[in-house]
Amino acid sequence: MGLETLFAPERVAVVGATERDGSVGRAVMENLLGTFDGETVPVNPNADAVLGVETVADLTEVGDVDLAVVVVPPSIAIDVVEQAGEEGIENVVVITAGFGETGSEGAARERELREVAERYGLNLVGPNSLGVIATGVGMNATFGPDMALDGSISFMSQSGAFITAVLDWANDRGIGFRDVVSLGNKAVLDERDFVRAWGDDPDTDVVLGYLEGIGEGRAFVDAAREVTQDTPIVLVKSGRTEAGAHAAASHTGTIAGSEAAYEAGLDQAGVLRAENVQELFDSAEALAGQPLPEADDVAVVTNAGGPGVMATDAVGDAGLSLASFSQDTLDQLGEELPETANIYNPVDVIGDADVDRFAAAIDTVLSDPGVGAACIVSCPVAVLTFDELAEVIVEQQAKHGKPVAVCFMGGDSARDAQETLNAAGIPAYFDPARAIRSLDALREYRDISTREYDPAAEYDDVDPDAVREILEEAADRGETRIGVEAMDLLSAYGIPVPDGAVVDSPDEARAVAERIDGDVVMKVVSPDILHKSDIGGVRVGVPDDEVAATYDDLVQRARTYQPDAHIIGVQVQEMLDLDAGVETIVGINRDPQFGPLVLFGLGGIFVEVLEDTTVRVAPLSEREASEMIDDVQAAPLLRGARGRDPVEESAVVETIGRLSQLATDFPAILELDVNPLVATPDGATAVDVRLTIDPDEL
Repeated sequence: MGLETLFAPERVAVVGATERDGSVGRAVMENLLGTFDGETVPVNPNADAVLGVETVADLTEVGDVDLAVVVVPPSIAIDVVEQAGEEGIENVVVITAGFGETGSEGAARERELREVAERYGLNLVGPNSLGVIATGVGMNATFGPDMALDGSISFMSQSGAFITAVLDWANDRGIGFRDVVSLGNKAVLDERDFVRAWGDDPDTDVVLGYLEGIGEGRAFVDAAREVTQDTPIVLVKSGRTEAGAHAAASHTGTIAGSEAAYEAGLDQAGVLRAENVQELFDSAEALAGQPLPEADDVAVVTNAGGPGVMATDAVGDAGLSLASFSQDTLDQLGEELPETANIYNPVDVIGDADVDRFAAAIDTVLSDPGVGAACIVSCPVAVLTFDELAEVIVEQQAKHGKPVAVCFMGGDSARDAQETLNAAGIPAYFDPARAIRSLDALREYRDISTREYDPAAEYDDVDPDAVREILEEAADRGETRIGVEAMDLLSAYGIPVPDGAVVDSPDEARAVAERIDGDVVMKVVSPDILHKSDIGGVRVGVPDDEVAATYDDLVQRARTYQPDAHIIGVQVQEMLDLDAGVETIVGINRDPQFGPLVLFGLGGIFVEVLEDTTVRVAPLSEREASEMIDDVQAAPLLRGARGRDPVEESAVVETIGRLSQLATDFPAILELDVNPLVATPDGATAVDVRLTIDPDEL
């Protein structure tokens, strides 16, 4: 069911409407009666009228309504929602609190509420919601003090208090909204539903959100990807969730915590992430009002050298560059500006510039084909007013059709000018860095809107039955942590591993070593000993005639270190020439919100020290796996730095893709490290593995 009637109702019923001073029911009624284009019907069995409007006893008497707003106590709210379903009301906003946010009893109530809503297919907002605003029909179905101004920004928030604060601030700034939704506890409708609805709404130019968590991370990624091709989404995500208790069991779990999951997920979704509220709305103003730049090169025009330098520094901090003017532009500026002016970027028209000189400089730089956007910076001077300059900027931006951001470094003297600019969709700020960041948001979204998304990589030559058998055998032994004894698990998914085997006697160790050319590597195998090299549990370069004795020594060391440890045996493995390759790490970690994550980076023993890693939400396409290599600082090592031969990058990409598929296929794998994955000019080989499993998921 779509959300069209939620945001464009003709009749709204308020269940729990009352005239009692200070009550939520009264506030909602007053807000609706004040601005709503449609009809408001109060529902209250104990009153004949509320605020002069005749009441009905319950929803069975209300007739056809598009939306029911529920403000009754939680003990009756569920019955009211069920009645709404029975009466065919599509949309319900449950403002009532006292559900999942209050403890186990409230959580049980919320589950019951969800079941009722799902049974009738209701679009339910909340519970514990401030309400909903839709300026298109003048609807303020909230108990907040302010109605939003008209605009093209649609905004959702998990905090109702945040909405009231934002509306107060936005009304002062003249920032308008299309729709505003307080998500509340998200029992039914969540951020995915509103992203989709606003993506389909031609009157929403930008989607903004304040989120404290995303319930179905991968599903949100898929929904947002479709929307961000045409409509930008900017989010502030607050709160840093602790990684699960199992996280310390692997490098991947330690590095790929919840915050990394959000960073990866929102990036893959094409969502712009704002660090704070100011940045959220700075980006929104630019995205709602300005065209996207065709080039990343910015021209700065100013009447003050210091602020011009500040803007230039901000360009360097952003993903933009300072434009280099053509000779024609420089010649033109030389003719228009006095000798004391600076014609190079940033252009300083100097402090005695009147509005005509400013206009000529702006016109000239925006005419340069190499300029993608402009930042105009002005301080108060006696020879021109901000009002005059604002009119010129509006005219020049319309003439050239390139994005412009403005910095007027003044207080009251800039207020009217900022209103002129805002009315034309041109963002204006006091701080030059904010102006540049708003242009950078346009650049970011331009890149997002032109992204190509490929389907997830799928490999047919995998053997999930073999993997399941390995995991079930470990679970049957009561083990949740598995090490190199699970190397066959990697082989089952087509990931190359060195020749070798796990053995449980010196004779078997000798037999395996004899079939391998050259010296071998030997490692004690125990699920209770994670860092084997720390206890001397790894030997490299063992010749055939020392294999049996080394077996005994490794087992003895393990028993001395941890007498109660379960010793499975010793791994005897082909020795690779690590100097001929680059040690990397590929890992899996399962995030509570986003599901399986894939990590890639520089591996070996220093992985947690150097922290040169990147994370993506699985499943991954081949393109996304390749981008992971681009993201790490060690990428030049893989591509032949310092005279080394470049590694076979496609083999690394394929390994990332195969582990992504493994993570998606087996929810029982909570964490998995392949460290190191040795990348060489001839391929990529997994030398070591350890994983943590959840037997209940098998």
